[in-house]
Amino acid sequence: PEKLGNEIDKCKALTDKPFGVNLTFLPSLTPPDYPGLVDILISKGIKVVETAGNNPKKWLPILKENNIKVIHKCTSVRHALKAQDIGCDAVSVDGFECGGHPGEDDIPNFILLPRAADELEIPFVSSGGMADGRSLVASLAMGAEGMNMGTRFIATKEAPVHDNVKQALLAATELDTRLVMRPLRNTERVLINPAVERLLEKEAVLGKDVKFEDIASEVAGVYPKVMLDGEVDRGAWSCGMVVGLINDIPSVQELMDRIMNEATSIINDRFAGM
Repeated sequence: PEKLGNEIDKCKALTDKPFGVNLTFLPSLTPPDYPGLVDILISKGIKVVETAGNNPKKWLPILKENNIKVIHKCTSVRHALKAQDIGCDAVSVDGFECGGHPGEDDIPNFILLPRAADELEIPFVSSGGMADGRSLVASLAMGAEGMNMGTRFIATKEAPVHDNVKQALLAATELDTRLVMRPLRNTERVLINPAVERLLEKEAVLGKDVKFEDIASEVAGVYPKVMLDGEVDRGAWSCGMVVGLINDIPSVQELMDRIMNEATSIINDRFAGM
């Protein structure tokens, strides 16, 4: 909680604009101090929280009591409807293209976003495959209120990851991601590397009998080694198919300005005569 508080203070020092905080609820042998994290969010005056992973119902009352809007990340329409039913204010709809955990339905955003628009009464934003002004305009056209970016933001100057990670993203194409942990129904899209190839070989050999312990050396505890130490071949790390659209490492300001300028140009120029 103290580290989160420090990061929130840093963000407040950099902007007077609203910002949100992500809370990912996942099963763990040593779960984070979720009550402490929620207390920090409240004490720091955070007004928007994006939840991901497990159902956030347990935490909604205290968040709502403190006027915090909750956006829950969902990989299917049925999960988005459940989030709506339990009282979430909005959802982030995560298509099959996304890095990290795309769920088990394998539905890409060209289908998933319009389906969400048809079913939901609360607002939603698009996630997965988002990188530029084209992504934003397409998301708006399919009913989203905006878009959410993950992999694209890792490849920015300010992203607090090792430069080796950013260079790996620059070098990759849309063909360089793989799905791991499918037999465990914990599917994750990751960037291909030798560790991922070993992991996939184990899954192929063991089939439905594979256990987490069999692949732990390729997935457990690898993020500090990859993201902080730059050992990009150390294990499996999340990366979206959108990596094929990443060709530079701009500042966040440069990226945001580019996205808005491109989106405005598409709407005002390309669509003007339609």
